[in-house]
Amino acid sequence: MNSSVANTARLIGAGLRALVVLTVLCGVLYPLAVTGIAQAAFSDRANGSEIKDTSGRVVGSSLIGQSYDLPRKNPEDPGEAARPDLRWFQPRPSGGLGANTVNQRYSLLVSGATNKAADSPELVQQIKDAKVAVVKDNTTATFTVRPQDVPADAVTSSASGLDPDISPAYAELQIHRVAERNRLDVGRVARLVAEHTEGRTLGFLGEPRVNVLELNIALRALTKG
Repeated sequence: MNSSVANTARLIGAGLRALVVLTVLCGVLYPLAVTGIAQAAFSDRANGSEIKDTSGRVVGSSLIGQSYDLPRKNPEDPGEAARPDLRWFQPRPSGGLGANTVNQRYSLLVSGATNKAADSPELVQQIKDAKVAVVKDNTTATFTVRPQDVPADAVTSSASGLDPDISPAYAELQIHRVAERNRLDVGRVARLVAEHTEGRTLGFLGEPRVNVLELNIALRALTKG
């Protein structure tokens, strides 16, 4: 009996020691080491790839898309459709986003796609309506947008609904409208887009892209200058 109690006590003691050691290794030392390496080698990414404006204020992340809409006439009306602020470059549609109904303290968005099939009549109509809006919004007195000129990312959302980038084609399509709304030279706005166009990662991964938030921060600085 005494031997059995001693064995049990020894096993419990060994288990507790293993628990303490593993807790210190996996729960304290390993996270500290990984965090330290991340902060030392990839500080920007480890902190959320934050983007700051010209005043040094954090205005978002390069990994998460934002909307650029006019203030709602009636903020209390959830059914009021958002209207894009056409002074700014617009991102991809975010039809997959919805209000977070769990956390009411913060105005959060839920990442997600529409999950509609490619032949869904509702999706097809949404795309047609979006194309009409893109053509109308971006046609100016000196520049006419044709339906066939509208790129796919101008009328479709990404799988996450939070894509921060648009194609160079969609950015270029918006140049004349942005220049007109901000009373800027078209050539200067075109150079701004070219300066913020990134090529394929490592030269072959993905597609060329333009980060909308970074582009609009540069545009704001240009309009203030």
